[in-house]
Amino acid sequence: MKPLFLTGLMALIFLGACSTRNLIYMSDLHQEDVNIEKIRNSAEPRIQPIDLLSITVSTLNPESNLLFNSGVLANIGSTAGQANVTSQLNEGYRVDNNGEISFPIIGKIKLAGLTLEEATDKMVKLLETEARNPIVNIKIINFRITVVGEVNNPSTISVPSEKINVIEAIGLAGDMTPFGKRENILLMREVGDERITARLNLNDKAILDSPYFYLQQNDILYVEPDKARALQTNTSRINATFILTLINTLTFIAWNLGLLNR
Repeated sequence: MKPLFLTGLMALIFLGACSTRNLIYMSDLHQEDVNIEKIRNSAEPRIQPIDLLSITVSTLNPESNLLFNSGVLANIGSTAGQANVTSQLNEGYRVDNNGEISFPIIGKIKLAGLTLEEATDKMVKLLETEARNPIVNIKIINFRITVVGEVNNPSTISVPSEKINVIEAIGLAGDMTPFGKRENILLMREVGDERITARLNLNDKAILDSPYFYLQQNDILYVEPDKARALQTNTSRINATFILTLINTLTFIAWNLGLLNR
């Protein structure tokens, strides 16, 4: 009777720990065929220190284009110079701790805290003193986010479009496992000298209006596991320990009974 009692007790403990989890995103969203709401939280990413920027400039003057896009006009024409230009173009412009970049002819330019559109407007105004009708294109080269925890493919993801929301990020990480707490996702974000943490509930449609629904560069999402995952892990360890103990016990008994060669 004891083995049956213990088995029943373990089953009750397991069932008690495995509470029913809502696996549906935004399950409280109304079931209309079409639901239209105005987007109020689509904040544009802002340039931050240590960002790496790709900045290209187009003007009516070919020499100005070469100068602004490489910064090494004197070396153009030589093989070594061309290699140097290519290297600089690939590296981009790094925003230093003061929020500034060093740009050819113009010098130090503070861009941190600006959206890409605001930074573009600022660059155009500065370049208008050096070239006629400049066209500036700015991109964040190292825009990436990290998704870890109870997802199928934890990873750091590069975002070429510089715009991504929480659900898209989790989708790129292979979606959450059934053990992931959809109602309690942790977002970690660093802005300047501050670290922000926020809890997000993907079961609630209010997530769509959250100021943290759209991610910024270097954001980290952590999907916490529920108790069932912890119990599953502990059970696996207990089973492995039990099997090893059983093998050792049977080996010891067989040895003492002379069933194994001494």
